[in-house]
Amino acid sequence: MEKGDVTILKKKPIYPVSSELRKYLRAYNREARLPIGYNDLLNFYESFPVMDKSGKDTLWECPLYPPHEIERINSGLKKAYAMLKASGNLRIVEHKYIDRIDYCKFGNSNPFRIKIVNRLNDIYDYFYVKKADASRIYGLELEEIFSPNQVNYLVDENTLIEEHIAGIPGDVFAKTRLDQTDYNPKRIAKEFVKFNERCMITLLGDMRAYNFVMQITPDFDDFQFRLRAIDFDQQFYEGNVKVYMPQYFKENRPYVELAMEHLTDKTVLQYQQEEQSSIMYQARSEKHRLRELRDVSKKDNISTPANIHQLASGLAKHYGDPHYHTCESMTDIIELNIKNVIRQVIA
Repeated sequence: MEKGDVTILKKKPIYPVSSELRKYLRAYNREARLPIGYNDLLNFYESFPVMDKSGKDTLWECPLYPPHEIERINSGLKKAYAMLKASGNLRIVEHKYIDRIDYCKFGNSNPFRIKIVNRLNDIYDYFYVKKADASRIYGLELEEIFSPNQVNYLVDENTLIEEHIAGIPGDVFAKTRLDQTDYNPKRIAKEFVKFNERCMITLLGDMRAYNFVMQITPDFDDFQFRLRAIDFDQQFYEGNVKVYMPQYFKENRPYVELAMEHLTDKTVLQYQQEEQSSIMYQARSEKHRLRELRDVSKKDNISTPANIHQLASGLAKHYGDPHYHTCESMTDIIELNIKNVIRQVIA
């Protein structure tokens, strides 16, 4: 596994949700009439920075809303949470209240993070209200199809609400827990290799350490680890091949160095093949949904011709496969990636 530096020079534009994509979302129960929209949450008159426990700026802000708007906003958010978690059953929010709304100007989707608390036992949860970006939606759908993870979200017009993905932020885990003696470093390195492979095949870009989380599960004799993406804004947009390989971001160097220290070329290849096999089985089991998503995304304008050409040329060189030069869209590139994975696994 190699390490290096790659940067994203420009902010990706927000792509609107096409009518064809909306039909797909309706078919798979991803579309709903939400009681509150993204634009409603933008109507705050001032905000103050949110600091962490050590007094460091988190890059989130806490917006302040006019008093006459607070009840309407909180009620709408509680109903939206019920729709996201329980198909609209309001009984699950009878004893819950909106504790805090945070806003982030950093990133493409400028999300609002909502903290909802059960007043009976103080147990809390988070969910997010974001701009509905077609790139992100395609990323969420591919995550649902190809990864071992489930994603939960709803879309209404220009609003997307999304379930919180629990875990330790990748950058925090690298700084505070990577050297923990109870953890097997080979298991962590293995998970990073498989995550790197999945991002490359599905063209999920910009997986810097703060864009994924580490989930830890105690097993009967050890700890199991899973890396989960939490940011899907850079789904098959960029033209640089390395954007889709987490190993090339400087923020991920601790994980790369861990893999280089504890894994051999042979074991890296083995874990890549394991991930390829998993993706092949997922592609076969979800072939109808995948075909529908492919047909929709082929018609969508979610990148630039220059980026598509650059990525196709880069992958042709990376894999030594001239067939990439015939790809006319990002969807064509992913489809060829999947076909090549199936060929390699079967061979």
